[in-house]
Amino acid sequence: MSRPDDATPGRVRSFLFEALDIRGAWVRLDDAWREMIAGRDYAGPARDLLGQLAAVTTLIAANLKQTGRLTFQLRGDGAVSLLVMDCDAQLRLRGMARAADGLKAGTVRHLLGDGALTLTLDAADMRQPYQSHVPIEGDTLAAAFEHYLAQSEQLPTRLWLAAGAEAAAGLFLQALPSAQVRDPDGWRRVQILADTVRPDELLGLGAIKLIERLFPEEDVRVYDPRPVSYHCPYDPAKIDAMLRGIGRAACESILAEHGEIRVRDDICNHEYVLDAAAVAVLFE
Repeated sequence: MSRPDDATPGRVRSFLFEALDIRGAWVRLDDAWREMIAGRDYAGPARDLLGQLAAVTTLIAANLKQTGRLTFQLRGDGAVSLLVMDCDAQLRLRGMARAADGLKAGTVRHLLGDGALTLTLDAADMRQPYQSHVPIEGDTLAAAFEHYLAQSEQLPTRLWLAAGAEAAAGLFLQALPSAQVRDPDGWRRVQILADTVRPDELLGLGAIKLIERLFPEEDVRVYDPRPVSYHCPYDPAKIDAMLRGIGRAACESILAEHGEIRVRDDICNHEYVLDAAAVAVLFE
């Protein structure tokens, strides 16, 4: 691991314990994370949960065998009723949270309540998107995703996640099927070492320094980093298609009542406003 560490923000790196058959990945989101929450005014607990979701979604998307658009939704009956994160094959993120006002810190179980975690994977060669649902289990978002991955991939997996106003970060470890044969104590050993990581180290250290700090005696191959970005541009064509779908009469009814049509895109935090002239052009 003689290569330089990650000075550029917004990167994910995969790595492999070659003698153990244990794989891992690290991510830190800086600019992409700040762009995602700009103007949102999320309470700290909701913001941090969304940041952790951004980190774990990137980690999973970067390790997909089948490339495509990956979306996670967590819906619950608690004060945080919805978390959504979407990541495409180019590791371009977008996401949002929906939470009650006056939110207080608490466990995932307390904040989300009873609910479900839904994965949607949409790839070009699929006839229809793949979906899976599991109940939200555990007191942390990392524990909820460990439970999900244990059921979906049936491989031992651990996650460490951290987020704040300036950055979001995560560490992923997974034992491959031959790990027990290669070293019966390897998976237990790397978990104990990784459990010493602090949130400030996840958020502040690059991949190389973090791996050297946590696993100084292990032989680790680190792969080239991949950039991660926030991507949620204005898309007027999408709004035009939606309004054409509801029909001219419905649009004119809204105009008659309100004088304009306002459409809110919650996931991208954009608002579209159309007056009577713009609506008339739609149906010409």
